[in-house]
Amino acid sequence: MTGLLVAGISSDAGKSLIAAGLCRAWARQGIKVAPFKAQNMSNNSMVCPDGSEIGRAQYLQAIAAGVEPSSVHNPVLLKPATDRRAFVVLRGQPGGTLEAGEYASGRTRLAEAAFEAYRELASSYDLVVCEGSGSPAEINLRKGDYVNLGLAREFDLPVILVGDIDRGGVLASIYGHWAILDDPDRATLGGYLINKFRGDQSVLDPGLDELTARTGLRCFGVMPWLNQVWLDSEDALAFAKWPRLPGRAGTLRIAAIRFPRISNATDLDALAAEPGLDVFVTASPQDITSADLVVLPGSRSTLADLAWLRELGLADALVRRARAGGPILGICGGYQMLTERIDDPVESRLGTAAGLGLLPARVRFSEEKILGRPTGSWRENLVVGYEIHHGVVETAGGEPFLDGIHVDSTWGTIWHGAFENDAFRRAWLTELASAVGSTWRPAEGAPGFAERRQLMLDSLADALEQTVDLAALLTLTGHR
Repeated sequence: MTGLLVAGISSDAGKSLIAAGLCRAWARQGIKVAPFKAQNMSNNSMVCPDGSEIGRAQYLQAIAAGVEPSSVHNPVLLKPATDRRAFVVLRGQPGGTLEAGEYASGRTRLAEAAFEAYRELASSYDLVVCEGSGSPAEINLRKGDYVNLGLAREFDLPVILVGDIDRGGVLASIYGHWAILDDPDRATLGGYLINKFRGDQSVLDPGLDELTARTGLRCFGVMPWLNQVWLDSEDALAFAKWPRLPGRAGTLRIAAIRFPRISNATDLDALAAEPGLDVFVTASPQDITSADLVVLPGSRSTLADLAWLRELGLADALVRRARAGGPILGICGGYQMLTERIDDPVESRLGTAAGLGLLPARVRFSEEKILGRPTGSWRENLVVGYEIHHGVVETAGGEPFLDGIHVDSTWGTIWHGAFENDAFRRAWLTELASAVGSTWRPAEGAPGFAERRQLMLDSLADALEQTVDLAALLTLTGHR
């Protein structure tokens, strides 16, 4: 067994996608490879075929490696509920909460579960590509760490640092990571990789040479900026990538409300990837008025985000929009906000509050967490989704829509992932376009969402093969 830890020097450095690309590239070479992330902190998650919940990024990495995703690939998932509390998902199932004061000291049981999952993978695969969390240089969190250098030290894994050069300061950041670690932790560092580079590399090379001379760390390559690689992010920073998609401007404008506690923002990826749609995030009442469709995505704290809607005047704008016949779509937490009343003693612990009253339904949160991969249909189009929720919606009218309802131009469903179904998505959008007087129609020959994901993974692997010394990286892991 061999393994490698891919660690980022900042959030959104690209370590998730680099790990996915390595899984795909080495799988194409015939290596039996599997992804692993000991602990993920994200509200973007997915339900696996075995009913377990894991981070969306690890789900993508498993697809890249050609293995069936399960909780072994992400044994600990922390889902932030407030600035000081996170819900724990342990081996794919609810595992209590973790308070801010417990982050550095209260994770012994989580570390044990993570290490056991790694051993399980290591016994079954030739190579395990591990992804770190945050930055490995957070020395204030080093005690009790089991996802970055704690994992590397436990299993003798070499560490490669991934730096986002587009942010600026990448050379100093890599040097700072090397300098701040103590000698045993520094000894785990095997080298670094520059990500998201645009321009003439000959201008960058002298800096890389000097960085290597000062630290002894090898540069394994410089990855270019990849416009078409952006799906399945583990955080909401993926929103920033949408405007860079060629051909994004379109005839159908879709405004997605960016909740402070947004969950499963990846539901919007399938819409953003569809040619001719202009999908953007907003917290502006004016955008709610002018867009062709407004989407209320999922939320990790429905009542808190509903209160935020009211504070910013967005709730009133949504009610006015509905009365004027403007289409609104709510998904999971967003759907719950559209109902008449919400009782939540579990997730937000805020009690009972009135919803927006746009759909004839009520919501009651229960202690039991519902995880599933339901199927249904709409207009004879098969729809496969997934559900992750405590809130149970009780409807009292309206026309059925998947598992939810729709009244006039307001739609709601608990199901995540529904819009990843190509035929359903395009049929629903065609009806929407007709209703708002748009000329949008599905583009002929455009790839489907699943196909786009596979193309993205292959593009990642292609770029790695062209710009990164994969053979040297493989040697670093001790793979024979």
